[in-house]
Amino acid sequence: MTRGSGRKDCGGAMTAKLQAPRHVAIIMDGNGRWARQRGMPRASGHRRGVETLRRVARAARELGIAYLTLYSFSTENWSRPQSEIRELFGLLKLFVRRDLAELHRENVRVRVIGRRDDLPSDILALLQEAERLTRDNDGQTLVIAFNYGGRAELAEAARRLAMQAVSGAIAAQSIDEETMAAALDTAGMPDPDLLIRTSGEKRLSNFLLWQIAYSEIVFVDKLWPDFTREDLVAAIGEYAGRVRRYGGLGEEDGQGASRSAGP
Repeated sequence: MTRGSGRKDCGGAMTAKLQAPRHVAIIMDGNGRWARQRGMPRASGHRRGVETLRRVARAARELGIAYLTLYSFSTENWSRPQSEIRELFGLLKLFVRRDLAELHRENVRVRVIGRRDDLPSDILALLQEAERLTRDNDGQTLVIAFNYGGRAELAEAARRLAMQAVSGAIAAQSIDEETMAAALDTAGMPDPDLLIRTSGEKRLSNFLLWQIAYSEIVFVDKLWPDFTREDLVAAIGEYAGRVRRYGGLGEEDGQGASRSAGP
């Protein structure tokens, strides 16, 4: 794991040379610090962060990224002040209402992962509508991790499989990595090839703990509101230069290995 360089020499020329990873996941961190550094309320940072989300999602489509997963609200975020939670919910509503039609026109499928049983009814209805409207689209899949936590996801999947085993629907001995993956919120999707976290923090924050077992990780110093298309391309460039061993040996060890670029 290394820190992204945020190089500025990675515009169209680099984009043309790189094959985008199939699935990119992003921890969008730093909205609050961005606002604090400018003497602004945290809400201003979140609003700026939504604009960055829109630009990056559009850039990801243009770069040919088939799956883009964005960590927008975690199960731990409920501990924040209620005023901030209301602001985050309001921004989610604004994003969906403003951008859903465009996403649908662009053949984007919206998929939501995370717990739904404790969401406000208006938020839940909005997310369900986004999924319903776009469910037949077969272009990019935009995955919104909302009220999501990796440990909660794993616990729920284990509980579901245990209940099936107790009922006799499946044999306990048949539970393996494949059946576990199929019980997760991300069932049917490829694991992320690349995980990006902004703001310089170096931790996973309970995000996609099962799915990123062999993902390449790039930490970027920039705060999320300042993240640009060029930063996305730079992260892809860093990813493309790595060798993915999946627990095996690399070329320098006398055995072939997969380059990062491509699915």
